[in-house]
Amino acid sequence: MRRPSSLAVRTTALCLAVAGVMAVVAGGISARLVLTASREITQQSLSDQADVIAAQLAESKLGAGRMNEILRGQGVQVVRRGANGKLAGTDRVAVQAARRAGLARVAEDQPLHGSVQIGGDTLIVEGRAVEGQIAIALVAKVATAEGAARRLLSNVVFALGIGLLVASGAGLLLARRLAGPLRRTAAVAAAMSHGRRDLRVPPEGPRELVEVGESINALANALAYSEARQREFLLSVSHELRTPLTAVTGFAESLADGVVAGDEVPEVGRVIGQEASRLNRLVSDLLDLARLGADDFRLDIAEVDLVSLVGESAQVWHARCAAAEVAFSLEAPAFPVPVRTDPRRLRQVVDGLAENALRVTPAGSPIVLSLRAVPGTAVLEVRDGGPGLSSEDYERAFERGVLNARYDGVRPVGTGIGLALVHGLVTRMGGAIEAGPAPEGGARFTVTLPLAAGMDATQPLSRQ
Repeated sequence: MRRPSSLAVRTTALCLAVAGVMAVVAGGISARLVLTASREITQQSLSDQADVIAAQLAESKLGAGRMNEILRGQGVQVVRRGANGKLAGTDRVAVQAARRAGLARVAEDQPLHGSVQIGGDTLIVEGRAVEGQIAIALVAKVATAEGAARRLLSNVVFALGIGLLVASGAGLLLARRLAGPLRRTAAVAAAMSHGRRDLRVPPEGPRELVEVGESINALANALAYSEARQREFLLSVSHELRTPLTAVTGFAESLADGVVAGDEVPEVGRVIGQEASRLNRLVSDLLDLARLGADDFRLDIAEVDLVSLVGESAQVWHARCAAAEVAFSLEAPAFPVPVRTDPRRLRQVVDGLAENALRVTPAGSPIVLSLRAVPGTAVLEVRDGGPGLSSEDYERAFERGVLNARYDGVRPVGTGIGLALVHGLVTRMGGAIEAGPAPEGGARFTVTLPLAAGMDATQPLSRQ
């Protein structure tokens, strides 16, 4: 594959091409202007000469021989019209040009200003009446003027050549000014692709290049921040994985070594099963979180009665809250609230929010699972009487690992996967979720989903 040319080469070539086009256009226009001006000057000069010579001949101040000698030295031929109307002259072509231009019609009140083409040459003819029927014509080839025109054109071409050299130099300077910052930016980007995050692009060059450099620097900062977050997340996940693995490994070794025997075996088996289930949930959450962004993430959409779904969930969480001495209550309408969603994933969302609430809610404080319908929307809330969050943390509650990093060691925390997964699931199902303070004193997580068509949202709630 042919390697593309560099920016310096392309910029220089472009400048030369522009200068070349300008040279051709300017040269053509200049040539036309020079030739036209030269022809007009020659015509005017020949006209002035004809006036002077005609006047001097009329006054007999200039002999014909002397006149012919002077004019031939200037490249001008003289044609004379006699009293009998015949044309005479020493140059046959000049005589022919005078005849064709109309010397025979020249009179005192009708001078001749003309030009004719003969044999590829342009001849300028200026005729004047002298006395009676006598008249003269001065004939000159335009070629006489073209010598001056060529000199002028050579000067123009020389100037345009200088312009091309200047354009090439300017192109090289511009290319270096552009290519230098771009090369440095490319070098920083290449280093970033190999893992460097400490390099930055210096702000130099034109405004557009400075903006490119600032964008690269912003990308480097974002990558560094993201990777730091990922490392923190992996550390927290590793810790969460290690805890149940340590328990499973320890009890399994106890069973294998015979340290645990008799009546203790069933209890050890239950602990191993619980820790294995915990591991399984954690791994499943990680897999779901990783798959959320994929196009093939599966949702089984169906019409679901939310009242029935939260009722089934409430039975489970009522028992778990009772075991932790936490007061659990359910607020739900006395009529169906149908939505089109994935019931398994929505139950996963409810259980994830309830588990998050139970983790931070102290004994004696409430957890409320609430469902209500407003026009066009089903609103599902999980509220708790725990310590709650700061206003800044509510805004970032669904970012992976943020709450874990913020409250680790301060209160019971999870890996930070659960809320991120809940947010992703709700979004994929076409709903929305937000966090804020709850009237019970803790946190409130609110999920909204569109109601199925034809739903009446004006009926009262029932409390369980």
